[in-house]
Amino acid sequence: MVILAMVGIMLSQAGRVMAVSVDCTPSVGTGPGVNTALGCVPVVMGDFMTWLLPYVFGIAGGISFLLMVYGFIMMSTSGGDPKAVQGAQETVTSAITGLLVSIFAIFILRLITVNILHIPGIN
Repeated sequence: MVILAMVGIMLSQAGRVMAVSVDCTPSVGTGPGVNTALGCVPVVMGDFMTWLLPYVFGIAGGISFLLMVYGFIMMSTSGGDPKAVQGAQETVTSAITGLLVSIFAIFILRLITVNILHIPGIN
């Protein structure tokens, strides 16, 4: 949710971003970029999405991995308590489900944008 809010704020301020002097060339795409604490961020929408998506899915995978580790630790320290084991199993199951949804979202996004709609700028 925080990432979506940040993207919304960035998109709402697009006019201001374009007014900033362009002083870098992003590693993705051919459009201009703005130098930030995160590096050179592209200001063209297609290039920005190409730059942003690996970070979003990387963060989702990292959170899923941490939740799986947490669930396994809960399971190993449950001491045989059925409620604690069930809670740990639900945590692990939810983490794996979230990871699978994230992976399939990548494929569905690529299928729709690249193969069906042929949107330029998204690889």
